[in-house]
Amino acid sequence: MFTVLVVVQVLVSVALIGLILIQHGKGADAGAAFGSGASGTVFGSRGSANFLSRATGVLATLFFLTSLSLAYVVHGQKKTSSVLDTATPSAKTEVPAKTETPAAPVDSTPKVPE
Repeated sequence: MFTVLVVVQVLVSVALIGLILIQHGKGADAGAAFGSGASGTVFGSRGSANFLSRATGVLATLFFLTSLSLAYVVHGQKKTSSVLDTATPSAKTEVPAKTETPAAPVDSTPKVPE
């Protein structure tokens, strides 16, 4: 189940990236108004914008659904152990204990200049 969702997620994301990259920006519509030949495209002058916008919306919805499904599947899996729990120590090194030197006693009596 997890593998299938990951494959679908990758395919949808690649298709979404490609679909976004082939779309024209808002500035491309101004060129079509002055006869740049956009009306002779496969979808017509406005048909490609509607088709590409709807296809982008459908792919974005699929992307969000697969993302939520993956989060649900991963959250449902129980974590067995940590990497640190499964690691075997190679050699135990003992750190020598710190020997603290006693501090000099502090004389708390005020000194009066003579």
